[in-house]
Amino acid sequence: MSDPLTRIRQAALELPGTEERVSHGQPTFFVGGKQFAQFRQNHHGDERTVVCVRVGSLDEQAMLLDADPQTYSKPAYLPSWVSINLSGDDVDWDHVGDRIAASWELAAPRRLLEAGGR
Repeated sequence: MSDPLTRIRQAALELPGTEERVSHGQPTFFVGGKQFAQFRQNHHGDERTVVCVRVGSLDEQAMLLDADPQTYSKPAYLPSWVSINLSGDDVDWDHVGDRIAASWELAAPRRLLEAGGR
């Protein structure tokens, strides 16, 4: 299973209460009506394959961007998010799954979190 979208779908859809819909032309994952992950491939001709996820704060975003600019970038139109680069053979898919799950936790309604979450 090397297709990035297939991997993103698997990681996102295993989380409780998740649904996939197209938003702004991109496969996007929602919980409780809120976006928590968006797959982007060649978004506006940028020739990149990424998944965009929420971060807890702008400080966390800045830390990730500074710590690993090869992996993380700032996505267009999503101010408190990061994009994770999915290109190449060295993608750490466990890490990507963890970031998707953390993003889900930031968006999930309390009832899902209190029920045990992920």
